[in-house]
Amino acid sequence: MQSPYTFVHTAPLPSNGKQPAIFLLHGLGSNEQDLLQLVEDFKSQCHIFSLQGPIAHSPGYAFYTFEEEGRPTREVFDKVIQYTQAFIFEAIQEYDLDMEKIYIVGFNQGAVLAQTLALVMGSAIRGTAALSGYIPEFVAVEYNKLPMDKSKILISHGEYDYVYPLQWGKGSAAFFTDYGAEVTFKTFEDGHGVTPEVKQALIAFIAEDGISEIN
Repeated sequence: MQSPYTFVHTAPLPSNGKQPAIFLLHGLGSNEQDLLQLVEDFKSQCHIFSLQGPIAHSPGYAFYTFEEEGRPTREVFDKVIQYTQAFIFEAIQEYDLDMEKIYIVGFNQGAVLAQTLALVMGSAIRGTAALSGYIPEFVAVEYNKLPMDKSKILISHGEYDYVYPLQWGKGSAAFFTDYGAEVTFKTFEDGHGVTPEVKQALIAFIAEDGISEIN
């Protein structure tokens, strides 16, 4: 891989043909190890790539800077979207991935990136899981977007999320529904985090496509 990203990659058990892949994008102040446990049930069938944000932000890293919550620094955000999209396409080529089963999972900042990538990559992404995120206004209004007729998106949000208000999650669900995407929107009686219920919703979302979890 020629990407500047630091990342963790695990390969599935050998099998015939192309295999699915899951790309993980962590939240603010975390790192590339943080979300791996969410998709461990699929590690025997899927390539898993977990990316580390390029910006130091104690106690870990960030993918982009921001003026205030909900307002990413546009110049930084644009570059990160370009780099992440390039990483995914390079991984598809280098590891001969199944292009019909590419998934992105993100939390917090990672969920913001995941929703944006779903729009700019369109049907190149089969499934996007955005856990406690939102769509920046400039993305919704100004970014070039591709059709999502072969894509689906899971949006989850805590009802008591005081970092990213629940209304932001509802806004994302409405946006993607109006855009014509296949949307699953779930709320949970929790704050800004990933509960066991969120993990189960994520597992079910991926497994819908015939990717079996470990028994």
